[in-house]
Amino acid sequence: MALNTPDDTDPVDQLERWIQQNGIDADVMRFDTSCHSVADAVAATGAGIEAIVKNLCMIADDGDLIVAILPGAERASTTRVGKALEMPPPRMATADEVLARSGYPAGGTPSFGFSARFVVDPQVMDRDIVYTGGGSDRALVRIAPSELLRANAATVARVRK
Repeated sequence: MALNTPDDTDPVDQLERWIQQNGIDADVMRFDTSCHSVADAVAATGAGIEAIVKNLCMIADDGDLIVAILPGAERASTTRVGKALEMPPPRMATADEVLARSGYPAGGTPSFGFSARFVVDPQVMDRDIVYTGGGSDRALVRIAPSELLRANAATVARVRK
């Protein structure tokens, strides 16, 4: 077996391949410590909390996956997510639903790279660079918000409370 070959079952490797195949300008960063929480991500990157974004996964009435992308210090409003997507408020997804629908674990779900409806809070767009889920709880993606939007074709609307 060759050294340093991607593992087809490793979600971080899968995300890196998706980024390369789609010509996305982003850096996948792997860490020895957890990046599961916003505080963990701040500690791992050394970036301020304002640079960390979180991806909150929700389920629409039709079963579709919705990903609300917002500043790490904020909470999402399901009512606002519903209004932004012109649908009833979605419910929060379970960890099993996140994994089954995105292919990535909760706590490491990226902002793109799988089938979902994405909505980005405008405060995310105010940053030069953000750090978002990298496919596992020990990886993050460093990306410009404009590139993130190009990668996921999101709706931009206020979704924070």
